[in-house]
Parts: sequence; structure tokens; C-alpha cells
Amino acid sequence: MGLAFAISGCAVGPDFQPPEASVQDNWIEKSDKRVSNKQVMSNWWRTFKDPALDRLVHLAAEQNLPVQIAGLRILEARAQLGVAIGQLFPQQQEGSGAATWNKISEQAANRASLPTHAFADYSIGFDASWEIDFWGRYRRNVEAAEAQMSSAIADYDNALVSLTAEVARSYVSVRTFERFIEIARENVRLQKEGLQIAEARFRAGATSELDVAQQRALLENTIASIPDLETGLQRAKNALSVLLGRPPGGVDKLLQGPRQIPSASPRVAVGLPAELLRRRPDLHKAEMNAAAESARIGIAEADLYPRFFLFGEIGVQASDLGKIFAPGSLFLSTGPSFRWSLLNYGRIANNIRAQDARFQQALVIYEDTVLKAAREVEDALVGFLKAQQRAASLQNSVKAAERAVELSFIQYREGAENFQRVLDAQTRLLEERNRLADTRSNIATNLVALYKALGGGWEIRNGKPIVPEIMQAGMMNRTDWGNLLPAETPPPADQLTLPTPAGQTPLLLPPDYEAAPMPPGRPAN
Repeated sequence: MGLAFAISGCAVGPDFQPPEASVQDNWIEKSDKRVSNKQVMSNWWRTFKDPALDRLVHLAAEQNLPVQIAGLRILEARAQLGVAIGQLFPQQQEGSGAATWNKISEQAANRASLPTHAFADYSIGFDASWEIDFWGRYRRNVEAAEAQMSSAIADYDNALVSLTAEVARSYVSVRTFERFIEIARENVRLQKEGLQIAEARFRAGATSELDVAQQRALLENTIASIPDLETGLQRAKNALSVLLGRPPGGVDKLLQGPRQIPSASPRVAVGLPAELLRRRPDLHKAEMNAAAESARIGIAEADLYPRFFLFGEIGVQASDLGKIFAPGSLFLSTGPSFRWSLLNYGRIANNIRAQDARFQQALVIYEDTVLKAAREVEDALVGFLKAQQRAASLQNSVKAAERAVELSFIQYREGAENFQRVLDAQTRLLEERNRLADTRSNIATNLVALYKALGGGWEIRNGKPIVPEIMQAGMMNRTDWGNLLPAETPPPADQLTLPTPAGQTPLLLPPDYEAAPMPPGRPAN
């Protein structure tokens, strides 16, 4: 045992070092007074102060099926870590038994010298084989499994970030379509009024039937746009239903409340760019994937060196079943051995090179993910700020268009203007109202995209199981999950530590993961 611990620090391959990623000191829009460097809100959807949206987000976090799949992958990774830890113990521990009847061939060369030509043989035994982890092969495997479990946790958090953003985006889409339909109906009412004026002037002989026909065409065209808008509304509701883990058509009651496009404060807290490295779960996932690939270099490199084994076999054997436990039936075989792959024609060396290339790919993927994260924040931030400016101008434009319609009706009644001015004014009003509604929708969706890019939303899982309790009950009835179920909430991705390097991992660990703790948290920078 002392020898085992003496060699426990020997592990080939590199110890993983967190990759460095270049991020800017501040955001491009930092000078805008609406941008604050305060901490990002964890429950950011509440900035819209919309009870219906709050209900939808919380229900989705509990019922969304892809999130449940991500939670199950954490359980899978925990079990896989248990498998990796179990490899540190004797890899082969088997009981065996056999009852055979044998007959010697009549043509056998030594048949005449044998005392019997037919005999039975009974045996019961136990054998074990342990490859001593001299070069850290199995400890590197534990290191990789720890990293993969941390990656699964980060993936779960990233699924929640995407889910909360998608629920909010779909909700904004629902309210936007409702507003478009409302605008269309308002314009139908207004255009019917214009048709009545045109018909009255035609009956009075003050104008031709052309004015009536043109106004009727505009009215019918507006009415015809409503079914398309209603189709879009129902599709948005169906998308929302699926996000909630429900069949399409089950969200109307959940949408009760003010039918208006969600709006929030013009100010937004975005933190600093460096905080993205701690907040965004996909960055933690990319980092942990790189850690796993680093550990696998050591696994591949261990093949360059001899593998040392301790083996043993013990049992009883007899040709008479009644004497199998009699004195003298015991057999025993034990001792050390080694194997060394020689003349491998570069296979091992090239496998190491291939694994090193995979590790380098993971590092580049991490850097690329950081860059894309920063771009997503910048894109959403500038979209949010500029859409506010656009909305302010469009609000004035809508007021002017409404006044233009009012004046055109007055002047047309009085005969001071032709009917084309009335048509143009009504068409422009519909366009401006739709543009304003679309811009207000863009403000909301850009804010949702901004919070998603900042990595907000995964905190909703705190204090909740990663797998629904009813699902856990079914799994426990089907399989012995030991202490892995009930599945408590793991540490958040931004508090996960890096996997312990194999050189610092004891040679002997608990054989089952249920006795191994979750990765400890690391303090925020």
C-alpha cells in the first residue's frame, strides 16, 4: 500500500491551465448614459414588469423537455465519473465456476500413458487483475470525467439561458402580432369611415365612383391582411406551448393580462466585458471541454510506457464433485506482470499528436466562443439603444400621420382636396403604426438578446432539482441509482472549479461516485 501511494503523484501528460482570452476593457456604447456597469440582473425578465411573462418563464423552467434532457445528461456524467473512479481499483474481479466432462481422443499420442480416458472436472474460483496506475492513465481519465461533468452542468445552465430568452422572445412575438391585428382593425374602422364619406359625396354628385372604388379596395386589402396576422399569432402561441412542454393550443389562459408589447426601462445594466468569462455558461462549457481534451493527452501518452499488473487467482478443483472442498483441492496463482507495446510503428506517437490537435482545437473553440459572446453583447446593445431612438421618432411620425388623416377627411368633405390625398394619408398611417409597433417589438427582443448574450437566466434553477421529481421516481423504480438520486441542484457553472490534475489525485478514490463530492465552488474574481 505504501508503494501505491508513493507512485500516486506520477502522471504523464500536461496539467490543464485555464486558457486566456482577450476581452475589451469596456463596451463600445459605454459613454451612453443608458448603459450601466452594474451587475446583470439574474431574473432579468422581471424588468418588463409583466406578470404573464413571469408565469411563462417559471413554468418553462419546470416543464421544458430539452432542459430536462440537459439535467439527465448531468446524471449521466455523474455516473460516468463513477465508472472512471472505479477503474482505479482492480479492473478485473471475477468469480468463476465450471463443470466439464472430458474424453481423450483415441488418436492422442499420450493416450496409452493416461490412467483414464474420460473424466469430469469441477472448479470454483476467484481471480483479480489490477493495472497499477503508474503513469496516471486512469487518474487522467478521472480528470477528464470530472471536466465532462462540469461541462454537462454548464450545458444545463446554457439551456436555461436559451430557454428564458426564447420564452421571452416568443411572448414578445405573441404580443406584437396582437398589436398588429389591433392596428389593422383600427385602420379598418377608419377606412370604413372614409368609405362612408366617399359614398356620401358620390350620391351627392360631388365626385365620381372612382373615389368609392379606391376606398373600398384599400379597405378590403386591410381586411385581407388580418388572417395572415392571425396565422402568425397562432404560430407564435404554438411555439410558446412547445417551450412549456405542452401540446399546441394550451397557453391562452396563461396569456391573460394587458395585451401590449412588453416595455422596460431605457437603462440597462451590462457589467463589464471580463465578467462574461464568469457569467456565460457556454464559455464554461468550452473551457471544461478543453480541460477534458488536455487530460486525454496524458491517457494517450501513457501508452508509450510499460503497464504493470498484479494478478491473482484462487479456487478449488476436483474431478469428483463430492471432493471439491476436500483438503488438497485448493489451487493458487499470483504475481506481478508487465506489458509494453514495442514496435508500434508510430501508432502511439500519432495518437498522441491527434489528441494534442483535439486539445488545441478546444482552445481555439474557447477563444472563438469568447469573441462571439462579446459580439453578441455589442450587437444586442446597439440594437436596443438605437431602436429606442427610432421609436421616439416614429411616435412623432404616427401622431403626424393621424393628424394628416384627420385633416384630409375634413378637406375632402369640403371639396378642398382630391380623394388621393385621403388614400395616401390612410396608407401612410397604417405603415407608420406598424413600423412603430415593429420597433417597439425590436426594443424588447434586442433587450432579451442582450440579457441572453450576457448569460442571464440560469439562476432560475437555484434550489430546484435538475430533474423533475416524478421523473426521478420513475428512474428509481426502474434502476438502483444509489445516492445520485434525488438529483439536487449542482453548483452553478460560474462557481465550478477546474478538475483536479491527475498528479494531485490520490491513487485510491471511493469506488462509487455517490461517495465522491461534487466539484467545489471557486470564489468569484
